[in-house]
Amino acid sequence: MNQQLDARTVVTAYVTAIAGGDLDTAVACFADDATWEYPGTLPLSRVWRGKDAILGDFLGGVRTLFAPDAPLEVTLTQVLADGPKAVAEWTAKGTAANGSAYENHCAAVFTVENGLITAVREYLDTDHVARTLFA
Repeated sequence: MNQQLDARTVVTAYVTAIAGGDLDTAVACFADDATWEYPGTLPLSRVWRGKDAILGDFLGGVRTLFAPDAPLEVTLTQVLADGPKAVAEWTAKGTAANGSAYENHCAAVFTVENGLITAVREYLDTDHVARTLFA
């Protein structure tokens, strides 16, 4: 991403890329040493460190929890930004690998420095994740 881009622009580009399946753009939004904090006590719950771990291991691992032949719809509902911080809210809908219907409303606080995402702290209904994706 470009150093001149503000937090709102970078975060919007990232979520839009994920929603559209544009992995190259999603990868380009992150600093090499970025972190992503995923809450709760799920197998995915931890601080993921580094662009490769975030996009490959974490987000790639999440995708395997969904039915491979069904779309995963990500809809960005809003982005609020102030300086290097942006809060994004989105809805994720899909079919779990076990056939359960999944719909979760998610939010995350992003830190953007020099046009790249350096940190993410996500908030979502982890109980719903546990019941539908890990049942």
